[in-house]
Amino acid sequence: MDGTGVPAALALPALADGTELVGEFKNSGYREPPQLVCLPNRQLVRLPPLLFLVAKALHDHRDLAGSRDVPAALGTVAESVSAEAGARLTAEQLVYLVDRKLAPLGVTTYSDGTPPPVVKADPFLGLKFKLAVFPETVTWFLAGLFSWLFRPVLVVVGVAAVIASEAWLLTTRSMADALQHTLLVPVSILMIMGLGVLSCAFHEMGHAAACRYGGVRPGVMGCGIYLVWPAFYTDITESYRLGRAGRLRADLAGVYFNGIFVVGLTLLYLWTGFEPLLVAVLYVNLEMFQQLLPTLRFDGYYIMSDLIGIPDLFKYIGPILRRALLRRSADERLRDLKRWPQILVTLWVLTVIPVLLFQLGLIITQIPALAAKDWWMIRRLADAASNGAGALDLITSGLQIVLLVLPLAGVALFLFGILRRLVRRAVRYVNAPLQEAAPDA
Repeated sequence: MDGTGVPAALALPALADGTELVGEFKNSGYREPPQLVCLPNRQLVRLPPLLFLVAKALHDHRDLAGSRDVPAALGTVAESVSAEAGARLTAEQLVYLVDRKLAPLGVTTYSDGTPPPVVKADPFLGLKFKLAVFPETVTWFLAGLFSWLFRPVLVVVGVAAVIASEAWLLTTRSMADALQHTLLVPVSILMIMGLGVLSCAFHEMGHAAACRYGGVRPGVMGCGIYLVWPAFYTDITESYRLGRAGRLRADLAGVYFNGIFVVGLTLLYLWTGFEPLLVAVLYVNLEMFQQLLPTLRFDGYYIMSDLIGIPDLFKYIGPILRRALLRRSADERLRDLKRWPQILVTLWVLTVIPVLLFQLGLIITQIPALAAKDWWMIRRLADAASNGAGALDLITSGLQIVLLVLPLAGVALFLFGILRRLVRRAVRYVNAPLQEAAPDA
């Protein structure tokens, strides 16, 4: 270790295998546009310009990786960064930036030659227990089957057809009668749930097709658990290579494909007159409404995020609440934002937090009624089974019980997650003074 406290480099650092330098994050809401780096696991890392120049210089001089004269190689890389940045950067400072900034993010190896850690994001209220079903090659092929639906003329025609279908169904048909008839037939309930699942899958296909139409590669498609509900997902991380318009197209594509699904159901109803199809349309409309909500990580959240140009809005909740409620000065994260994005993020936080608290409070107050309804349904199912009910009736009743139990489990897991985060922060807060006082002990 030299006099500056920077460890002597044993090897010239290099980009982690499979890491790709993407470039500027277009139309961002930051005062200084960040640069994007794609890690081997397809996770994107945002870097300030200086760190990106360091990573780029290491990549450009990767031929020096095997050099025995490591100080000279570091000097060459430092000079390259200095020329690009317009400011002097020494070899020691280069090693510091690599070991303290880039390597912990998984972008480069350490200066002693050790590989970086595998960085895995754990966003607040993110999708859990993800399981990839279709690899990238299959997603690319399937997306190509539908990407033509994003041609401007077809988008206009498709949106007009969706509006016409919704207007006709909601003004000329009795949804209440269709719902009543459907609830009396267990097969109809199962069919509607199946169509709902198919609509969700088609929704994800829309995201993938929008990526392919925009010229970027969609990732894997699969399923996971969001809060407690099973959910499909499509990896559209590559959409961040696009400008704001391309990212918004990818965000809105799922709801657009839901609308096309509604048109298909309407045409099928006109052909068959089968009333449960009207209930399926209502089910898909509820899916679309849910997806457009900006509170949780649904499509509406990402639409809001891409409009503002800030990828993760949830991480600004703490700084904004401290400034708004505790009257503290804006921290560095808020100062990094442009004026209008900062105002819009503040409005989003001050709107979303009361809504989330209201929704959570509403669910918690309904827990006794939900628990009683669950117990009643379980007893009814047991009685039906003992009286020789058919398999179809048992399956339908079982699904209803699952749908009733899941919200209870979701609230429990959500509260447990919040409590765990609060405990961790409290432990760090208590341990911080102890760690500061340790050298003087």
